Amino acid sequence: MSGVDSTNSYLNTLNSNYSTTTNSDRMNDLTMADFIKMMTAELQNQDPTNPMSNTDMLSQIGQIRSITSNDKLSSSIEALTLGQSLSTASSLIGKKVTGSDKNDNPITGKVDKITIEDGETTLHIGSSEITIGSIKSIDS
Repeated sequence: MSGVDSTNSYLNTLNSNYSTTTNSDRMNDLTMADFIKMMTAELQNQDPTNPMSNTDMLSQIGQIRSITSNDKLSSSIEALTLGQSLSTASSLIGKKVTGSDKNDNPITGKVDKITIEDGETTLHIGSSEITIGSIKSIDS
């Protein structure tokens, strides 16, 4: 019975930690460790006269592997995208570009430097800033 009590205690803690967030936020905040603990709790609390089938267990293990693989793939794609953006932006240093700032004002000038903040690549033209996605033209 202590296994059930500790599992229920853990689930109650999880529930109270997420009680102030929306449902979609709760799912985004769950980690792989949380998922494994919930699966373990499910196995510990299953009906002994009707246990989970091997097929169901293998299906859940497959889902865990799939989620882990998708997480790793997403991280790799984000890193690759950031690297490509950085490479593209750095090749524009010293070149004349035309684009728009965040207020949609047209900006033309030589790129002095680039910065990356929160995954967004910004080109600095004098005292103005434009994102790499707002470039309309590039001149040498």
